[in-house]
Amino acid sequence: MGCCWNRRCGLIAGAVVGAALALLGAILIPLGDGLIEETVLQKAVIAPGTPAYDNWLSPGGAVYRQFWFFDVQNAREVIEEGAVPMVAEKGPYTYYTRYLPKANITFNPNNTVSYLLPQGAIFEQSLSAGPEEDNVTSLNLAVAGAYSKLPKVMHPVLEAMIKASKSSLFQRRSVRELLWGYKDPMLKSTVGLFAPYNGTFDGYYNIYSGEANISRVGTIDKWRGSRSLSFWDDKYCNMINGTDGSNFAPFVDSTKPLFFFSSDICRSVSASYERSMDLKEIPVYRFGLLPSTLASPVDNPDNHCYCRDPKTTKNCTMAGVLDISSCQDGQPIYISLPHFLHGSSSLQRAIKGIDPNEEHHNTYLDVEPITGITLGFAKRIQVNMMYGPSKVITVLKKVNETTIFPLVWMNETAVLDDETAGRLKVELVDRIKMLDVVQKVLLGSGLAVFGLCLVLSITIRCSDDKSQTV
Repeated sequence: MGCCWNRRCGLIAGAVVGAALALLGAILIPLGDGLIEETVLQKAVIAPGTPAYDNWLSPGGAVYRQFWFFDVQNAREVIEEGAVPMVAEKGPYTYYTRYLPKANITFNPNNTVSYLLPQGAIFEQSLSAGPEEDNVTSLNLAVAGAYSKLPKVMHPVLEAMIKASKSSLFQRRSVRELLWGYKDPMLKSTVGLFAPYNGTFDGYYNIYSGEANISRVGTIDKWRGSRSLSFWDDKYCNMINGTDGSNFAPFVDSTKPLFFFSSDICRSVSASYERSMDLKEIPVYRFGLLPSTLASPVDNPDNHCYCRDPKTTKNCTMAGVLDISSCQDGQPIYISLPHFLHGSSSLQRAIKGIDPNEEHHNTYLDVEPITGITLGFAKRIQVNMMYGPSKVITVLKKVNETTIFPLVWMNETAVLDDETAGRLKVELVDRIKMLDVVQKVLLGSGLAVFGLCLVLSITIRCSDDKSQTV
């Protein structure tokens, strides 16, 4: 009898211990989640000494800009016979960018931070298809630009300028000249796709630090001193929405789009969740641009205010291009995705050699969902210019229709370095995994011990009842 009683006491004690372990595991779930949330919210504020500040101040990995040029293969035939331009992609030519930390940082009383974003580019020969001295046959920037800006009554003047300078519709220039500038013989001034660049700044930016409201951390309050843009003739298109794309509010909801502003395209855009994946053993959400971003106003009425020239865009029915001349000091620049991805078929038919590919030409962000930090991205943009027919300008007399011509496409890309990935993995991912394991072990083992003791106790009691009956 004493032996049975001792066994029962032991089983009861085991059940109590099991129940206590299970209860502790259950308690740790909300307690642990709350602890993680509190820690993340504290460290996500952009303030000196926080991990978010260190990540915000300068990128955690090398940022590169890769350029692919559209090398014209039949320049003579286009000018003399009106042939459809044929291009061959040439590149990449890779530059190390964003290697300088943010400058002129000022913390303001209203929980915002002001700063300038320094711009610089260092050529990386080892990551390039050739040297900067490689030559490319491309659209003549000065001729195409002057054609777009001058009215038809001025075409005789432009014709005289072209002949006097021995210019043409196309020109052969080095990669360095096309990107960073050269003295044009017709305009007698410096011309270049990104000139000037080195030694310049983007901004001022004024963003929320998240100290008063963590849901607004990184959100742009002002750009160049204004809360809205002045490039578009519409309040909606002039809105500055979201962050600069380097970070978002913690605890990212995959069902909601992320908004960010890009000064390269002079507007705000949104990215939508595509899939979950691992980046260097860290779980991330991949967000990508939707085809509706550059859709024509016919398909996306929200884009009506981005259509500035009905003639060029076929009465605003053309998809895939954005006229940003108003934010480029009047330079006739059209932005698109590479190879006119998601653009109207007429854009692709007008140029032979265009081959859009969703995987290689779309823009995406890889965001760590707990902290909201962007750990990797690829921002892909194509720069285009326009030219069209003229009865006066010799090099344009054979041109049949207005053409949006691709010059170069750029892939600005970065992935966090191994050191940053390792630190984030240890400080965040591994701790969350360990806490999750502890919670599950305590809950699972506690329930198992409690259930086992309960079953054994019932078994012993039934056995004792049978013994007493006999």
